[in-house]
Amino acid sequence: MRKRIFITGIGTGVGKTLTAACVTEALRADYWKPVQTGLEDGTDTDTVKGLLSNAVSVCHKEVYCLSAPASPHLAARLEQVRIEVEPILQQAEAIQPADRPLVIEGAGGLMVPLNEDVFTLELIRQLQAEVIIVAQNYLGSINHALLTAKVLQQSGIPVLGWIFSGDYHTNEDEVVKWSGYRKLGRIDQAQRVDKAFVKEQAGRLVLKSRSTYT
Repeated sequence: MRKRIFITGIGTGVGKTLTAACVTEALRADYWKPVQTGLEDGTDTDTVKGLLSNAVSVCHKEVYCLSAPASPHLAARLEQVRIEVEPILQQAEAIQPADRPLVIEGAGGLMVPLNEDVFTLELIRQLQAEVIIVAQNYLGSINHALLTAKVLQQSGIPVLGWIFSGDYHTNEDEVVKWSGYRKLGRIDQAQRVDKAFVKEQAGRLVLKSRSTYT
């Protein structure tokens, strides 16, 4: 099967979109965020598109694009829409590149509900994707990180490893040890995030060669 990499976070605002841009740039992959909530500042797809330097990657259109900055199931309810998994799976098949990976960014973390019955974790399983976990140091982050790792371990979903963002803290080394998942790298805190920054950070990630992900 062609490679799919799902970017999830241990919480909200931990750097998923920037990480997705860096992974996409590093692997010259395609990018896709199937469910977008909160449109006041534009979409994450537009953000990633503006941060990529390579001429290969394609940023694909969302399946669901919802205005409210809320959990997908709630944002959909406010617009009298129900998020269904099947259209997402169909779109994944339609856009999957033949010669490079598809990087998929989730909305929030693993247990974010897409509707009243399905959580993001189940979507990852049905997409048959491998996971990169994005983490950042804050009060309570160790608990959030290890709970995320535990859920993935219990689910049997394959995990590529951790990418940490923000300022370095020794907590991340302990999270790696306790979780058993390897560290793929970290994305430094920066006052200016642009194409040059993303290209530099992408080059520092310890990812396998692009051919491994096809």
